Formats: sequence, C-alpha cells, structure tokens
Amino acid sequence: MPTDMEMALRERFSVSLNESDALLSSDEIARNATGANVLFVTATEKIDANVFRALSPTLRTVATLSVGFDHIDLAIARAMGIEVLHTPDVLSDACSEVALMLLLNACRRGYEADQMVRSGKWNGWAPTQLLGIGLVGKRIGIFGMGRIGQAIAVRARAFGMKIHYHNRSPLAPALAQDAIYHSSLKELCRNSDVLMIAAPGTVELKGALDHAHLNALPRGSVVVNISRGDIVNDDALIGALTEGHVFAAGLDVFANEPNIDERYRKLHNVFLSPHIGSATHETRNAMGQLLIEGLAALRRGERPSNLLS
Repeated sequence: MPTDMEMALRERFSVSLNESDALLSSDEIARNATGANVLFVTATEKIDANVFRALSPTLRTVATLSVGFDHIDLAIARAMGIEVLHTPDVLSDACSEVALMLLLNACRRGYEADQMVRSGKWNGWAPTQLLGIGLVGKRIGIFGMGRIGQAIAVRARAFGMKIHYHNRSPLAPALAQDAIYHSSLKELCRNSDVLMIAAPGTVELKGALDHAHLNALPRGSVVVNISRGDIVNDDALIGALTEGHVFAAGLDVFANEPNIDERYRKLHNVFLSPHIGSATHETRNAMGQLLIEGLAALRRGERPSNLLS
C-alpha cells in the first residue's frame, strides 16, 4: 500500500503486510491472514468462500482498495455477517484522466510515435506521417455512465466530442446533460466512433464486447477499456484490430492480469497500460483514507457510505 496509508494503518492496527507484493492465491491469503479482524485487499485478490470460511470467526471486515467488488463473494460475506467496504467516488477523476490518455494515444497513434522516435527511425516531419483520428465532432459511446463514465463525458465534451451512452436505464436529464441514451450495447456500438468501456465488472458482462458488437461499430472506430478486462472478448478485438475494422485500441485492463494475451504485445495499433486508472498519489491516499474512516465508523456503530454488506 502507499506509504501514507501504511503509516495510517499502523497507527490504528497491529498490521501484517504482504512485503513481497506478490499476487497471492486464495489459499495463501487465508494462511497469511489467520487471526486477522480486518483484511485489506485490492482488486487483484480473490476473496472467495474458502477465504471467508478459513478466517472465520475472527474476520469481521474486508476493505478493498477498489470501486469494483466482483473479486469478493458478497453473498458469502453477508451470510457470515462480514462487512465489506470499498472506495467509490474518490477515484473518478483519476480514472477518467487515464481514459482520455488511452483515447488520445489510440487515436493519435501514440505507441507508434514513441517507438519511431526511440528507435532512431524518425527521419523528420512528413505530411502523411502517422495520420490519426481527430476528436472534434466524433461520437464517443460510453458503456457505463456511472460516476467514472460521467467524469469521462465532461472531459470528452471539452474535446468537442458528442456523448452517447448505454446503461441499464437512462440518467436523469441533469446528469445526462444532453448525452444520447441507447437501450442496448449493440445500438450504442452502431452510434460510436469511439467506444469507451467504463461499466462495472459483473459476471453478466463477461465477454460482452464480442464479435457481434465489434462488427456493429463503424469501420475505423476506436475501443478503449478502463473497466474490467474480461468484458472484452480478446479473440474478437484482436481480430478486429488485425483486420482493420477497429482502427486502434487503448487498454488499461486485461483478462487474466498480468498474464495478458500475448497477441496484444505484437499489435502496433494498441496502446497498453498496466491497470493504472487510479494510480496517483492523491487518489490512492484518498482511497485508503476512505477505508480507514469506514472502519472507524463501523467500530462506532455507524453505517459508512462505502459499506457494501
């Protein structure tokens, strides 16, 4: 965890850390956390029924340094009376900034440009060199218009983009701010020059962006994913990028992280980043503080706003 957060935790708890930063299996988490009252985790740790049962009855609270909580078996947590805290709201700005970073680099061929300069193959300016896609007047389709999606829309409007979106239900007009609602993902794809995936990670959405939805995108479109890697069907996206139906992609999340599909590494029209959506000093410290304040509220017998169960 960030240094400030670890210091704050040590002031309040007897703390045992995963000093190696290795990704731990559920069994390893259960062994290392034996006797713990509170389990601090991130989106990379799977907290399943086996972990809950192994740490019962000592474990009282799981605090996850993430907005998403699909890595935690909430049904089991509720059944066992274990509280689960997460970190909504405080990372919307940071994640939306990375979304625009990915969007700009995908549209303006950022990876190719960087490699050209670093490799020494740049021979100077040329009128047709690395022609990309401009944003003014383009339609951005936001799949998942929650807090992060709305923050992305604010920034996309500043670039002159037209906002379209798909949610389970339309936003209130004050929140939508004239964004155009589409009742299905396929209809959104048909009306998107850029498809921005910002939907929450759920079992139901696994593989949602498949061949059919990618084919519904206009030829030459761009795909950006800051949500969950498994929402995207890798075979479908890689095929669309290779064939040229999708001009480029910007990806911050992947299925089976960090063991991503090797084919992405060989594509020049993909800008890749290592799941850094909330990676600013300010945001990570704010996330940690939100969890610490939530724990303090629970111990006072109050219900914090970031309590899931």
